[in-house]
Amino acid sequence: MSEVSGCARRNLLGSPGYGTDVGTRRLDPAADVVALAAALVDIPSESLHEAEIADAVESFLSDVEHLDVRRHGNTIAASTNLGREQRVVLAGHLDTVPAHDNLPHRLDATKLAGLGACDMKGGVAIALRLARVIAEPAHDVTYFFYEGEEVASKFNGLRLIGESNPDWLACDFAILMEPSNAGVEAGCQGTLRVEVRTKGARAHSARSWKGSNAIHHATEILSRLQAYEPKTVTVDGLDYREGMNAVAISGGIAGNVIPDECVVTVNHRFAPSTSADEALTHVQELFDGFDVTVIDSVAGALPSLDNEAVKSFVQSVGASVQPKFGWTDVARFAALGIPAVNYGPGDPALAHSKDEFVPLVELLDCERHLTRWLTGI
Repeated sequence: MSEVSGCARRNLLGSPGYGTDVGTRRLDPAADVVALAAALVDIPSESLHEAEIADAVESFLSDVEHLDVRRHGNTIAASTNLGREQRVVLAGHLDTVPAHDNLPHRLDATKLAGLGACDMKGGVAIALRLARVIAEPAHDVTYFFYEGEEVASKFNGLRLIGESNPDWLACDFAILMEPSNAGVEAGCQGTLRVEVRTKGARAHSARSWKGSNAIHHATEILSRLQAYEPKTVTVDGLDYREGMNAVAISGGIAGNVIPDECVVTVNHRFAPSTSADEALTHVQELFDGFDVTVIDSVAGALPSLDNEAVKSFVQSVGASVQPKFGWTDVARFAALGIPAVNYGPGDPALAHSKDEFVPLVELLDCERHLTRWLTGI
């Protein structure tokens, strides 16, 4: 892909995306969605270092008369309060994974590339644009931009607000602007990680018969995984393909010692119609006879395609509906009793990659469809 020239980049930073004082990272309220997304990419916001981008977002929204802007840590909420019959939430996280020689942004005729362009500053740019330009939406809207999504759950701004200020998230329907190829990805899978442990007895490797090799015992774990046939579970007409895979293995003391322990880490991805407890029971049955320790476990989210708000949104944007493979924060909305979908520009398969990008056509399409839906036109 071709890069924007140095001269063009200075113009981009100085005018359509940023304010004139680049040092303060002020976002230009007149920027179109492409320039705004490019400006957001150029603000470093690795997880746990979101203050600068949160400042820019807060400043961008704080002078908009039709919005009530609140901040908690590096999480920003901006709401309309027009007395509409329904309230919707448009949510996106501000943080990214660590940089990998992919800053600043690169722009050509078809795509915007750079850290977070796909996951998910393209989606954030759309939500910011809508927040400023749609003064009287058909539904009351809470635009929610949060910190700490790419790291441990304890840092997740959506989780923290859900616990401390759940009224900020109260709504009838939520849209998480995760990359979904500009289509609707409904619900999400649950995920469970366990450690399956074997025991043995140490001995000198020159006298191995005096010990019991725990790594050798792990072959039975791997055999069961190799023979395992994952299910495809249909929920609301969507086929969720499950998975059961070894994702790590550890064992061994030294080059001359028979190991007395081996640990196989297994990740189970399960359909949203399965509870976390049911998933754990299934894994324990599969590895009957072994010590199984839960590392993390979280349920998925049902697609809720029979919900009237969801149906109306899907019909309005005219997007195809696919199952979400993987876990996203729609599950946090589901835990609050709120139906939610994933809808945003970019290919989720590119998330976290060095060469991630967002197609310009998807940025523009998502902005257009959401504008039509929010205005009721």
